[in-house]
Amino acid sequence: MPTESSHAAAYAEHIQILQERTLEAIQRESIDGLIIHSGQGKIMFLDDNYYPYKVNPQFKAWLPVVDNPCCWLVVNGTDKPKLIFYRPEDFWHKVPPEPTDFWVEHFDIVYLKQANAVEKHLPYDRAKYAYVGEYIEVAKALGFDLINPDRVLNYLHWQRAFKTDYELQCMRESNKIAVGAHQAAKQAFFDHKSEFDINAAYLSAARQGENQVPYNNIVALNENAAILHYMQTDNVAPDDFRTFLIDAGASYHGYASDITRTYCAKSHEFADLIQAVDKLTLALGEQLKPGTSYTDIHLAAHAGIARILQDFGVVNLAAEDCQEQGIVSTFFPHGIGHFLGLQVHDVGGHAGDDRGTPNPPPQTHPFLRCTRQIEARQVFTIEPGLYFIDSLLAKLKGSEQSKYINWNVVDAFKPFGGIRIEDNIIVHRERNENMTRELGLD
Repeated sequence: MPTESSHAAAYAEHIQILQERTLEAIQRESIDGLIIHSGQGKIMFLDDNYYPYKVNPQFKAWLPVVDNPCCWLVVNGTDKPKLIFYRPEDFWHKVPPEPTDFWVEHFDIVYLKQANAVEKHLPYDRAKYAYVGEYIEVAKALGFDLINPDRVLNYLHWQRAFKTDYELQCMRESNKIAVGAHQAAKQAFFDHKSEFDINAAYLSAARQGENQVPYNNIVALNENAAILHYMQTDNVAPDDFRTFLIDAGASYHGYASDITRTYCAKSHEFADLIQAVDKLTLALGEQLKPGTSYTDIHLAAHAGIARILQDFGVVNLAAEDCQEQGIVSTFFPHGIGHFLGLQVHDVGGHAGDDRGTPNPPPQTHPFLRCTRQIEARQVFTIEPGLYFIDSLLAKLKGSEQSKYINWNVVDAFKPFGGIRIEDNIIVHRERNENMTRELGLD
């Protein structure tokens, strides 16, 4: 794990880059600055308990405070940022200590005891400041006229695709944590544990709770591996262990990892199918080159899945014809991946430029989350998949293309659910850094 001193040098540069971006953003809007709200707690309906708190990504872009609501940042790209740090008098909950971490020297810090008393710490004339955050009613009550302005957010979202050295350090650490946890989950699967127990093994190894990991883990056995966002965890182990698909990440200083692996518990051709998808993942990762469209990587993934369908006898026609007939989307219905960073599906993927000009995915590939040109310092996931999903197969069976499918082969693979292999990759000018593989997860 990096030391505070190693973070400190990179973090100083990180803050300077954020200052430069902020100055450009507010000049485009002709305003004086941004006031960024970390967020606040949400009480459950007809209850006095709170939903899990999630910090505003625009806030944690500046500093690794991810667990303290009711904080504020005042930034203008020139002056030292002002941090309004919430430290209430509270005997029900733990009060955050005064921060002393590597980042504190970069902020003028004032302490807030009562969340509704923040106004005295904000600029008096807020007509020339924009509120950036989720709580619109709070912003209006504080007198903000400009709330989440498009020109500001579009520019910041565009720039967020380009990671600073500090951000890359954090993302390597989040991958390191997740890789260790994936290895623990894999062992639990081969020890014939239930989905619930496998998930518990993952969280224990990561030393992160369900509200600390960046998204709900997908821990799927057998047919459940065909459910793309399977969020349940059965606490009873199945009688027959066939397949294990795990899509799970970790957090470090607010930055996410997002890794998927699939395993087969028995000798079966499905194990070979997993190896074919794994080989495709590696090949597609190598195609991430500056100047290439990410959409082209997605189209190459469709070509690769088509070849696998042909090679394993799922279809009875050539790979090129399988693509032309639109059959691949039945078995690979999602996009090849997405930006990764402060959010698992990081922002700006469908922007054509830093002014937010739309660059939507092709009509035939509506679930592709990124259409940007690939550039250095961007971080992507690459995650081809091949699934046997009942609803999509039923639609295919009722179509003209049904005759091109060897349904006996489909029936043999269906009990195994599906496959997804996902790596996290930094694009450099001269090479790609596959964080997931380089940290030891095959």
